[in-house]
Amino acid sequence: MAYSKLKRRTRVKRGIRKKVFGTAQRPRLTVFRSNQHIYAQLIDDERGLTLASASSNADGISGKPVEASKAVGAKLAENAKEAGIEAVVFDRNGFRYHGRVKALADGARTGGLQV
Repeated sequence: MAYSKLKRRTRVKRGIRKKVFGTAQRPRLTVFRSNQHIYAQLIDDERGLTLASASSNADGISGKPVEASKAVGAKLAENAKEAGIEAVVFDRNGFRYHGRVKALADGARTGGLQV
């Protein structure tokens, strides 16, 4: 029996989260992609805290989806620099590393984060 998209993503996500863990020095950059918006957070898993975040709707970022994702990545990198973070581990959250997810990672890299 075939998995639905959500079940497939949840299954892949579990496998990723077994391997990816964020610390205060190198937090986890997690991505959530909805149909209209994209959200990113830097999470310290040791303390269970969100250190920085950015999204396409909260920051007033608009444009085509891939361009908006790249802008969200750059905004997240800017917020991370203010928090004193330079390097992160990337958690694609079960989504394919393609399109908007890849654009967000590229935007974070151009903003100065080591992803």
